[in-house]
Amino acid sequence: MDPRGAIVLAAYRPDEELFRRQLRSLQAQTVTSWECIVSVDGDREPVETLVRDATGDDPRFHVIGDGSRRGFYGNFERGLRAVPADAAWVALCDQDDRWDADKLAVLLPHLSDVSMVSGQARITTYPEESVSGRTERIDADAATIVLSNQFTGSLCVFDREILATALPFPHVHTRVATHDHWLAVVAGAYRGTKVTDRIVQDYVQHSANVYGDPSALRSSGVAASVRNVLSQARRYEGSASPAAVARMTFWTYVGWRQLMVDTLRLRTGAVDPRLDALFGTGRRHRALTRFLRLAVQTQTVPRRFALEYRASWWAGAVTAGRRRARAAASAQSGVAPS
Repeated sequence: MDPRGAIVLAAYRPDEELFRRQLRSLQAQTVTSWECIVSVDGDREPVETLVRDATGDDPRFHVIGDGSRRGFYGNFERGLRAVPADAAWVALCDQDDRWDADKLAVLLPHLSDVSMVSGQARITTYPEESVSGRTERIDADAATIVLSNQFTGSLCVFDREILATALPFPHVHTRVATHDHWLAVVAGAYRGTKVTDRIVQDYVQHSANVYGDPSALRSSGVAASVRNVLSQARRYEGSASPAAVARMTFWTYVGWRQLMVDTLRLRTGAVDPRLDALFGTGRRHRALTRFLRLAVQTQTVPRRFALEYRASWWAGAVTAGRRRARAAASAQSGVAPS
């Protein structure tokens, strides 16, 4: 008998056709021992109705939510908090994709070797229903994953045990925080991560995506990066002043990664010294420079990313970013900052 698991599906005003299609693809899984926790951001009642209409009397589907808006990051966190204690594994699910029937059967065996595994996906368009490509996630070491996340939550399955460290999520007042990046970093500190080349689902691209396929972002230009930082600074820092832009630049690259590494250290009592030297409170500029140069040479990140990351480092230096990130990690880990 397959070990029982949990599928956490984050929902927010889903497209009815895509949502029904996704729910039915879950029901079609060849692995059947699971429950699906549908965590609703905002109004719960319409989503409950859709789930009931699509799944009938299937008792494996449960809808949770209190009507509040938490954003996709907080909504996944709420869903993961509801995972039952007897679940051996957890799969994350987006509301508008479509799983192949053997997705769980393909991915679950890899959890005997690692704490998190990812498959690949067909990139499809909606409503055209055309295939525009496929994802190209790569296997990478823990340091590379901190720098450039290779894990999209909807493609992953992981051991429930990592939630003991991953919850609660580290929070920062910016959209840069992503649940899959944080979970992959935590999994790397347990038994490691793995990416397979098997395609296990459709990854549906449409105008309402919170984030599109990350590979598409690699080709965006400097102007798009500047517009994004200015927009985020206005939203989360209250202005686009030089100081606000510097703070947002820090959090977008270096700050978020320091927060993850420092939170991991505080919650587990230890962290890989290489991660600390590259990203944590103990980071060293010379080590980072060598690491970024190698990442560009191996095409792990584009040259523009490396330049922006260095800019983020110096933005943190002029805004006391290191101290603020360390204090944020301490506050969220129940440990007084030293």
